[in-house]
Amino acid sequence: MPCLLLLVTLFFPRMVLLLLWFFSNYLQRAFHSGLLIPILGFLFLPLTTLVYAWEVNNHMPLEGINLIWLVIAVVIDLGGIGGGARHQSRR
Repeated sequence: MPCLLLLVTLFFPRMVLLLLWFFSNYLQRAFHSGLLIPILGFLFLPLTTLVYAWEVNNHMPLEGINLIWLVIAVVIDLGGIGGGARHQSRR
C-alpha cells in the first residue's frame, strides 16, 4: 500500500496537493505564512511542495539527507517542465 501511495504522489502531485488542501490541514501546518507559497508550489513545483510539507510536518531538519530529498524533488519538477519544451522544439 505505501508503494502505491508513493506512485500516485509521483505521478499526480497536483491531485495529492488538492486532496491535502481540502481534506486536511497538512499544508497549513507546513506553510504558516499564508496562501501564496502553496499556490505557487501547486503551479510550478508540486512535488517539491509535497516533500517540503512532509519534512516540516515530521519535524525533520532541512539538512543532510532531507535536503537531498528536497533537491531531488526540485530536479524532478524542473525536468518535467524542461522536457516538455525540449520535446516541442524537436517538432
